[in-house]
Amino acid sequence: MADAYVKSQLMTAGPTPLPPAVSQVMAEPIIYHRAPAFIEIYARCLEGLKRVFGTENDVLCFACSGSGAMESAVANLVRPSQPALVASCGKFGERWVELCEGFGAELVHHDAGWGSKVEPEDLDRLLGENPSVDVCFTTLSETSTGVVNDIAALAEVAGSHDVMLAVDAVSGLGAVPIPQDDWGVDVVVSGSQKALMCPPGLGFASASERALRYAAETPGRRFYFDWEKTVKGQRKDPPDTPFTPAVTLFRALDVALGLIEEEGLERVFERHRLLGRASRAAVRGLELDLFGPEDEDANVVTAIDLPDGIDGAAVPKRMREHYGITIAGGQNKLKGRIARIAHCGYFGAFDILTALSALEMTLRELGAEVELGAGVAAAQRVFVEAGEPAMAPAAGA
Repeated sequence: MADAYVKSQLMTAGPTPLPPAVSQVMAEPIIYHRAPAFIEIYARCLEGLKRVFGTENDVLCFACSGSGAMESAVANLVRPSQPALVASCGKFGERWVELCEGFGAELVHHDAGWGSKVEPEDLDRLLGENPSVDVCFTTLSETSTGVVNDIAALAEVAGSHDVMLAVDAVSGLGAVPIPQDDWGVDVVVSGSQKALMCPPGLGFASASERALRYAAETPGRRFYFDWEKTVKGQRKDPPDTPFTPAVTLFRALDVALGLIEEEGLERVFERHRLLGRASRAAVRGLELDLFGPEDEDANVVTAIDLPDGIDGAAVPKRMREHYGITIAGGQNKLKGRIARIAHCGYFGAFDILTALSALEMTLRELGAEVELGAGVAAAQRVFVEAGEPAMAPAAGA
C-alpha cells in the first residue's frame, strides 16, 4: 500500500493537473456574472481563446464538458435525413457517430481502425461517393489510442469537395497545432480540462461564418446549444452570455490563458513535442511497442502496447496504489491491452520521468522482463539532447 509520503500525480489526458495559480484563483469569492469585473474576464477569455484556436471566428462558450461542445456542433449542423460523414479512428470518433445518429442524420461512417489515422485518400473517396454530404466530423487527437490525425490534409480534401469539416480538438487544442483559419477548418470544438489546464466544465465551439449561416438554416430541437443565441450575446459590446456562465471556471481559464500567453504558444507546442518524443523513446528503450503508428505528431498521450501476460487493468491500479501515479488503461476494445501516459497541459520533463520510473517498476513487479532504468534513461537522453532537460510550463504557473 502507498504510505503517507507518496505524493499523488495525475498523468491522464483529462482531467489534467492544474497550475497552482489556476487553483488559487478559484478559491476567491464568486462574483456576479453581469458585473463589470466578470465581463472584463469574459472578454479577455474570448480574445485569448481566439489566439489558441488560431481564428478570427467567434469561439462560443458553454457550461459543459467537451462532449457538450461536440453535441452543440451536431445539434446545429446535422439536418434530419441529411447525409453526414464521420471519419473515426477510436472511441471519441465514435462519439460523433452516436451524436449524429441521435440527431437523425443519414450516417456515412468511415472507421479507419483503432490505432490508425484517417487517411486523406479515404476521405476523398468517400466524399466523392457521397456528394450530398455537407459536413464531415473527425478527431484531432484520439486519446483512446494516442493517434493524432493530419487535420491540415483532411481540411484540404473537405474543402476540395466544398464540405464543412468539424473537428473534435478536446484533448489536442493547446497541445498540438490546429490553426483553424489557416487550415480552413469550419468548426473546432474543445473543452477546458485538458491542455487548457482548467477543471472540467467549459466547452468551446469555434465556428466559421459559413458554419454559422448553415446552422441558422438548420431545423432541429436545440435551446441551450443554439449557436445563434450565444453568438448574439458574445458579439455585443461588451459581450454577455444568454445563460448563467460558469463564473469560477472562467476565472480559472483567464489565468490559464495568461500562462499560455506568457510561455508563448509555439513554445507550448515545442514542450509537448519534447514530452511526446521522450515518452516514445522510453517505450522503445524498454523494448515495448507503441500502440499505433510511430508518429512525431502524437504529443498528447502515449499509448503503450503491454507485454503478453501482463494484466492491463493491473498496471494503472498498481501504479496508483503503490506509487501515487494515476495513468489510464485502455478503453472499450483496448481494455486490458494498453496503458496510456498523458503529457498534455501542465506537464514538464520530470513529470514524465517520474511516471516512467513508476511504470518500469510496476511492469517488473507484475512479471514483465523489462530492464529497470532503460526507459527513463532513453527519455533523459532526449531531454538532455534538447538542451532543456527541465523544460516545464511557464514559470508563473
